[in-house]
Amino acid sequence: MNLHEYLGKDLLASYGVAIQRGILVENASDALAAFEKLQQETGTKFGVVKAQIHAGGRGKGGGVKLAKSAAEVEEHTKNILGMMLKTPQTPGGMEGPGKLVSKVLITEDSYAPDFNACKEFYVSILMDREKKQNVIVYSTEGGMNIEEVAEQTPHLVHKEYIDPTLGLQPFEARKVAFNLGLSGKAMKEMTSFITKLYAAFLGSDASLFEINPCLKTADDRIIAVDSKVTLDDNALFRHKELEALRDTSEEDPTEVEAKSYGLNYVKLDGNVGCMVNGAGLAMATMDIIKLSGGSPANFLDVGGTADAARVEQAFRIILQDKNVKAILVNIFGGIVRCDRVANGIVDAYKNMGNINVPIIVRLQGTNAELAKQIIDESGLEVHSAIQLQDAADIVKRVIA
Repeated sequence: MNLHEYLGKDLLASYGVAIQRGILVENASDALAAFEKLQQETGTKFGVVKAQIHAGGRGKGGGVKLAKSAAEVEEHTKNILGMMLKTPQTPGGMEGPGKLVSKVLITEDSYAPDFNACKEFYVSILMDREKKQNVIVYSTEGGMNIEEVAEQTPHLVHKEYIDPTLGLQPFEARKVAFNLGLSGKAMKEMTSFITKLYAAFLGSDASLFEINPCLKTADDRIIAVDSKVTLDDNALFRHKELEALRDTSEEDPTEVEAKSYGLNYVKLDGNVGCMVNGAGLAMATMDIIKLSGGSPANFLDVGGTADAARVEQAFRIILQDKNVKAILVNIFGGIVRCDRVANGIVDAYKNMGNINVPIIVRLQGTNAELAKQIIDESGLEVHSAIQLQDAADIVKRVIA
């Protein structure tokens, strides 16, 4: 689950991480009052208007503007609110449709009073699954072009691996500050910043914290000017207050709908829809589709209760994708009996009545033969199979 910048900063601030202060605005009419309040609280002379969408590179798309007066704050807010912002990270990139901006964050100018005395760094924390450790990734070359830095000059990107059992040690936080070329007050500030940032990462069960830029100000303070926070969906049951911050308007509407039905669904770019129970079986099914000459259109795990209602909702979700030319249902009947799944498929098919793509059903496990008999005798346009290879051969034939 991704958080908007302003929500990510609020989360960081709750752990004592220094942030660039700002006020959220959803209407252009509120921009002037927000900026005046920010001036009173921070003493900032200029303001920055920042579009709030779940994508990086907002500055490249015109979604971040410096305002040197109250009038400019108001003007930039009017221009950014309601725009379809295109960035390298929005769907389709700069050539795609972009994302609708429905709110902006008006912030203080953290680079004042001396822009040239400031320094931008890149800092992120994530988990390295291969090493089974958390890792702090950081660079002296922070800012909008960090992707180019990582590609062209990888030696400028440092990594500090943290043993999750021992946690972040003081010398490791100091090492980050040292490698960033800091000394004196700035080094102490960065050491404290990294320590608190790591505590926030662990405390919120995050899968990613990215601060770009992490700024050394003219007076050697270290603050988060931006924040990208991704929380682990599997841990949200422990953080109901964070789960409530989810912005479903920023997510794929089909995935949101699937989640409301208790389905694990991820849209892909292929032409064969998948309906499976169990993540491992889903991955194997996607592999066999690929080997048969097709391409999976989705990952969809119906879970252990593949009853008629759930199967019907799964069909409806899959068929929203106009690229789907066939649907492969691959269910292992362990907890749930295959004959019950078969009856659910037949009932769902009859209830919908408008399925116009071939459906291949492979049921294996308890009462698998009875399930095949139910499918074969249903009179519906459904192909049944027992072996996975048989199902793959049918997929290959129907999409040819």
